[in-house]
Amino acid sequence: MSRILYKYLDINGAKLMLGNLNLQFTNASQLNDPFDCHPKLIDYSHVPKHKLQGWIPEEWWIKKEELDALNLRNDTWLCSLSKVNDSLLMWSHYCYNHKGVCIGLDMDKVMESVPPMFGTTFLKPLVIEVQYQDIIERPSAYRPTEDMFSYQWRTKAKDWSYEQEVRLVIPRPSFMYAAFTPEQAKHPKETWDVREIHHYMPLKGECFESIYFGVNTEPTIKEKIIQYAREKLNPQINLYQMRVDENGFRLRAEVI
Repeated sequence: MSRILYKYLDINGAKLMLGNLNLQFTNASQLNDPFDCHPKLIDYSHVPKHKLQGWIPEEWWIKKEELDALNLRNDTWLCSLSKVNDSLLMWSHYCYNHKGVCIGLDMDKVMESVPPMFGTTFLKPLVIEVQYQDIIERPSAYRPTEDMFSYQWRTKAKDWSYEQEVRLVIPRPSFMYAAFTPEQAKHPKETWDVREIHHYMPLKGECFESIYFGVNTEPTIKEKIIQYAREKLNPQINLYQMRVDENGFRLRAEVI
């Protein structure tokens, strides 16, 4: 796996990430793919007899296992990164039609930046490379060689394979690092859903290895980000301008 992973953002998202020096984690149930981390990815039927202990009804056990998987999904927060910085689809979808930026993160330094007790189950996020596949037959939850928790977190449909996603996964993160967005905070407390809360992991300036500006990034905004990045973020940061490649349907990065 590459040491540098990338985060595609629109300009507002980039300003928040760079200005606040943090990485946003989103609840697994709130991602843009409704199949993400879904309990139905796994087959909980055909319960081994030793789990039933001779008196537990099979139907009860199946419901219990499915509920555990659903609770795991609701208690898990993710940060999605990519192994590539030149995906045409990612630039279009996540960077507001190439007007945003793509931020390169040094993952060695990111993991060194994880604060104490960011997670309550694991102290640091798990780094999981997404695997893309068609679900012909759901895997049994009772395979002795398969980690079903990991399977639930890492499996996506092949339609998403262009993202080349790597996930930072933190089950049950500490609420010391939780916050609503300003827009969410305007709603009455009675309507708050804990799954809508984001968690923000602090980063050091040296974590930011590079910034790639989109083909359509507004020039004055670009110059402000460059000045901020060099003066206050990381003097050694690498800066690039994405250009249209005249010889094919692809992007090329030009050093600034």
